[in-house]
Amino acid sequence: MEVGLKNITKNKFGQYFTPKVVADFMIELADISKESKILEPSCGEGVFIEALQQKGYTNITAYEIDTELAQEFLNVHYQSFVSANINDTFDLIIGNPPYIRWKNLETELKLELSVNLLWNKYFNSLCDYLYIFILKSIELLNEKGQLIFICPEYWMNTTHSVSLRNYMIQNGSFEEIYHFNETPIFNNVTVSIVIFKFVKSKKKFNKIKVAKFYANQKLTFETLNNLKKQIAIKDAEYVEVSQFKVNERWLLQTDIVRKELQKLETVCQKQNVTSLLDLFEKPKTSFHTIGEVCDIGNGLVSGLDKAFQLNGCQLNEAEKIATINVIKAKDLMPFFAENITKYIFIKNNLKETEFQKIYPNFYLHFQEYKIDLEKRYQYNRKINYWEWVFLRNFNLFSKLEQRIFVPCKERISNKNHFRFALVDKNVFPTQDVTAIFKKPNTKESIEYILAYLNQTVIFDWLKNNGIVKGNIIEFSEKPIASIPYKKIDWKNQNEILLHDSITDLTKQFLTNKNEKLLLKISALFNQLLKL
Repeated sequence: MEVGLKNITKNKFGQYFTPKVVADFMIELADISKESKILEPSCGEGVFIEALQQKGYTNITAYEIDTELAQEFLNVHYQSFVSANINDTFDLIIGNPPYIRWKNLETELKLELSVNLLWNKYFNSLCDYLYIFILKSIELLNEKGQLIFICPEYWMNTTHSVSLRNYMIQNGSFEEIYHFNETPIFNNVTVSIVIFKFVKSKKKFNKIKVAKFYANQKLTFETLNNLKKQIAIKDAEYVEVSQFKVNERWLLQTDIVRKELQKLETVCQKQNVTSLLDLFEKPKTSFHTIGEVCDIGNGLVSGLDKAFQLNGCQLNEAEKIATINVIKAKDLMPFFAENITKYIFIKNNLKETEFQKIYPNFYLHFQEYKIDLEKRYQYNRKINYWEWVFLRNFNLFSKLEQRIFVPCKERISNKNHFRFALVDKNVFPTQDVTAIFKKPNTKESIEYILAYLNQTVIFDWLKNNGIVKGNIIEFSEKPIASIPYKKIDWKNQNEILLHDSITDLTKQFLTNKNEKLLLKISALFNQLLKL
């Protein structure tokens, strides 16, 4: 498999080799006899072949494109599985297929796909090399044959893989899925990984047994065995998921959560949408979004925060003026912020002698950090060591109005809420915070928007649709802008009443922090969102 890795030699065939403990676990998922016909379509170093042989399986066929690998095994065909003319069918296909994005494919592999009938029938240049391995494997399974693969999980809900997902639903169903978020299965690979068991059959399973593991630790036999038996352990979650449907995203969530997310998108639906469906899915503009009603900006970049924080030093009058109020991500809570930090902020393009004369205390303060400050990324210009390196969105942040802050990254393990906080005017975000401003033509109150963003259903929606890396959700402009938004129908008196009540209760909570008010707010949103 292949992912975007830094500082690693280019991996021409997308090879990341499976640990033996994982290969053993995957083989144990198979429900087959010792005489069953088994295929490994990309055997790599042969870890699956060796493990299968050790367990008494002998009828094994394998393919490998790299002739330098698995040379000690006699049953390896050194040719591309993608182009191989395979006339046999199998009871089990198992392995770790290569994953390479189209743009990173070698020219020879692109040419191979360009003349491949299966690829041209189901896929295009927006798709990934992994897809053909999954689909061709299913084609080669016997009725009730099993496909057990380990691979990245991204394809389970992206637009470009919808043809693969539909094909799978039409030809069988999932029995088990194991989802690993931050677990380091492969060296230097940080994407979320799944192990799935798919059965090719006209008769479908009703439910999928799903195990999720969140710990950032190497997998052991004991951990994997506990996940298989669904034994309660730290950082593990077990859910039953209904079989996936054609033309929908695959979410590893309970039916209750999936229905809530569907209701949210439906209630936020735009009226009279006439756009044609794109690749079998709803157009992204089918529901109103936060981006339509709010301006969003990532925070200012100092390049070295500790150098710009005031720590009780004496200030002259000019220095008192040359400061700004900042709220850091660590000080954000749901609905409100706890602390304000004073930062040095000098916009003037001064010479160093002028800087020393006007701001003598700041000059002395910065000497401790000068070497590190001069090493900051310069953004293709000369930046004085006492200046911030990137004043992105400064005009937006200078608006004399309240704004909502949220950490630009949020760890979501063992948590069911985000930290969208209402902040006063004249308070600025640094690079670890993203700011949200109500657009001038937005009729809903800033308190309504604040309370809306802090609802559990928004947490669930972003957990399944946002930019998630391991257990971290990113809150840059794009993912926030894409959140479905319930606009108030200002001709509907009930919706107006709900909006006004939510606004008043939110104001009360911001004043007295009585958490009972949050339950009332959530109850009103449940009415409004029909949850």
